[in-house]
Amino acid sequence: MSDIHNQIEQEREQARAVCSTEGASSGECAAAWDAVEELQAEAAHKKSKEQPKTSFDQYCDENPEAAECRVYDN
Repeated sequence: MSDIHNQIEQEREQARAVCSTEGASSGECAAAWDAVEELQAEAAHKKSKEQPKTSFDQYCDENPEAAECRVYDN
């Protein structure tokens, strides 16, 4: 996991460098920060996959119609 964090830091430094030379409103700057965001999303996705499901989550997966598992959108 630390490998992806190192990669995020490298991309972050590169984005700062690009933005300082090309300007904060340039397309290159936006693309560099997009790369950082993509890596951060990947790290978050990997982290969420590593966490085991709780007993409640497993119950709701098996019984989605149960009252305690209902999700209400406001």
